[in-house]
Amino acid sequence: MSIGQYRAFVVAAETGSFTAAAIDLGITQPSVSELVRRLESEYQVQLFVRGPRRLTLTAAGEELLPHAQQIVAGAEAAERTLSDIQSLEGGVATFGLLRNGDYYLLSSLIERFHAEYPNVRVRLVGLNSVEVAAAVSTGELEAGLVVLPIDDEDLVVTPLFRDEVFYASADPARLQKPKTIAEFCAAPLVLYDAHYGWRDPTRRQLAARAQLEGLRVEARIEVEHIEAALGLVSRGAGDTIVCRAIAESSTMPEGVGVVPFEEPLYDTIAMIRGRSAGLSPATRELMRFARDMIPGPLPQG
Repeated sequence: MSIGQYRAFVVAAETGSFTAAAIDLGITQPSVSELVRRLESEYQVQLFVRGPRRLTLTAAGEELLPHAQQIVAGAEAAERTLSDIQSLEGGVATFGLLRNGDYYLLSSLIERFHAEYPNVRVRLVGLNSVEVAAAVSTGELEAGLVVLPIDDEDLVVTPLFRDEVFYASADPARLQKPKTIAEFCAAPLVLYDAHYGWRDPTRRQLAARAQLEGLRVEARIEVEHIEAALGLVSRGAGDTIVCRAIAESSTMPEGVGVVPFEEPLYDTIAMIRGRSAGLSPATRELMRFARDMIPGPLPQG
């Protein structure tokens, strides 16, 4: 049995004629008749009494009709859904955002995308790059923006641009010259992303640099959000790190300055997607919007 057989049966029953059903379905009358005949043959049951002017349902046909109508309606709904997804008149876009997504002008991503495609549902998840990469790897998310390095097994990684990372302090004496990794390790540090700790990509770079010098980075205070860390820094509790996008934003507290690292440090922003999983048209289009909204390559020092 097939959807085509059920559809031919339903339309023939509703119109009372193979000829009328053929017109509705856009196929020939013999084709409609053959589809119904095959359905009857498969189950060894007669569905119509074929009169000279009109088809009449048998008892078996009467029993089958409501079930066949449900099958056809479900198939047509599925066809509409797939068509809507392909035409961006429906479907869901799933996308992960890096920790500092708002500072790269991505805060209005949903608003702009939804204005263009109001019938597409959006699931935009703002996590640390560690979890965005893991969620894309497992298929929970289709794609995302991350800071490198990440564990990229099963991922396609497309670097987009680099954003320099600075040392931030409210003490002018600590901002006289570029910071060495040794000076950074000795500083009173207030670091954010406490939940992810040294799995965070920026912290991983700093930890690797310290390890090469036989040193270890330890934070005096760890908090979850950059805004909380900057608040503590502005009150003299310690120093932190910020990317250029944050340093040049309105979030940067008055009185907190920045200085580069002696060996410049960069966050590399990248787009990721699953290596084997396909992308829905909605997510593919959301990726395009995200790329377009990123301000472009930032100064690289």
